[in-house]
Amino acid sequence: MTTATYAPELHESRFVARLAAFRGTARRFPLALLELGMRVAVGATFFKSGMNKFQSFDTAVELFREEYRLPLLPPEIAAYLGTAVELSAPVLLVLGLFARLGAAALLAMTLTIQFLVYPGNWPEHLMWASILAYVLTRGPGTLSIDRVIAFNLFGRS
Repeated sequence: MTTATYAPELHESRFVARLAAFRGTARRFPLALLELGMRVAVGATFFKSGMNKFQSFDTAVELFREEYRLPLLPPEIAAYLGTAVELSAPVLLVLGLFARLGAAALLAMTLTIQFLVYPGNWPEHLMWASILAYVLTRGPGTLSIDRVIAFNLFGRS
């Protein structure tokens, strides 16, 4: 009769080897696709909000007057500015054309929403802000018009 002995170091080494293999595979996933996906996700969220304001502008003004109540800006001006930013900045962000400018505008809007309108929605705002800060500090990535322009002007990839 044989007795099996448990060798924890053998199981641990297999686990470590599998983990290392997974990490190697994951690192080969194109960062450009992740960057594009992040830009599209945040851009689509803001663009949809802008379209809602555009399609029901009177309701948007009423929301700025009664619910959002931003200081310093009359509700009509805030509604026009909010709609304009939410329809233009996401396009810049998604296309990667002046993406840092689009990200900066949306980050400012996100911070305004967080601190003046809906502070309870901080997990969602933190996600948006993190993605927008990434684009602002690192750029939109390889799959962007900004990258094509930089390559053609400066010969950089």
